[in-house]
Amino acid sequence: MKIKAPAKVNIFLKITGSRGNYHTLRSRFLRVDELYDTVTFTKKNSNANPYNGFSLECNVNLPGKNTISFAYELLCEKFDIVKKFFKDYKVTLDKKIPAGAGLGGGSSDAAAFLNLCNEVCELNLSLNELAKIGEKIGADVPFFVYNYKSANVEGIGEIVTPFEEEPPKLKLFTPQIHCDTVKVYKTFRKEFFHIADKMSGAKWLETDSTTLLKEHDRESLNDLFPAAISAYPELKTFIKPDYFFSGSGSTFFKLVV
Repeated sequence: MKIKAPAKVNIFLKITGSRGNYHTLRSRFLRVDELYDTVTFTKKNSNANPYNGFSLECNVNLPGKNTISFAYELLCEKFDIVKKFFKDYKVTLDKKIPAGAGLGGGSSDAAAFLNLCNEVCELNLSLNELAKIGEKIGADVPFFVYNYKSANVEGIGEIVTPFEEEPPKLKLFTPQIHCDTVKVYKTFRKEFFHIADKMSGAKWLETDSTTLLKEHDRESLNDLFPAAISAYPELKTFIKPDYFFSGSGSTFFKLVV
């Protein structure tokens, strides 16, 4: 029982306002199939204590409270069968998507876990119902639940509309800099929120990604870019012509023509 958890990039990301502690946005998410984590459910060792509960193994260090464990807890609130299943099965996460890179790795892992649980535990949840659970985990999770190749994302991430296009081919570059999403957004709110054009990007929802990348630069496409540079000045070293910036960073990407 295995499922891929692909990365994403933001072709554009415009902040449109705030809702409580969250920022509302308008963005184009593009799925990156070439870069993915893998979530696997495997039978626990026969000697394993069935009362030890949920078991998650990963090839990198994960915090005890992570997106997959959170997704598990939310499902257990609704379905006893999930708790019963993971007495006998463990989760293995093979991470290839770098953390703190603006690629949505943690969110994609949670969405993959939700989708695989829905299948193997026969929960019979619709994608809309899974996405609603995903909202509680993180703003990017609904996009990954729907698994669209390209989508417009609005609100705080809960409004996901598929966008029909031939996705552009991209070259990604991720420097060895971990950009904390919360820190970048806090920097944006403190230094840039008051000057941001909250109405910008509306017409971009109807424009294909290739055209957007050909006609606009990274500064105009991503409101979080200056905030990321302010929070992590070392990013300046990696700025190159024709490279764009994904989410809160630190990944840069280029259109391959």
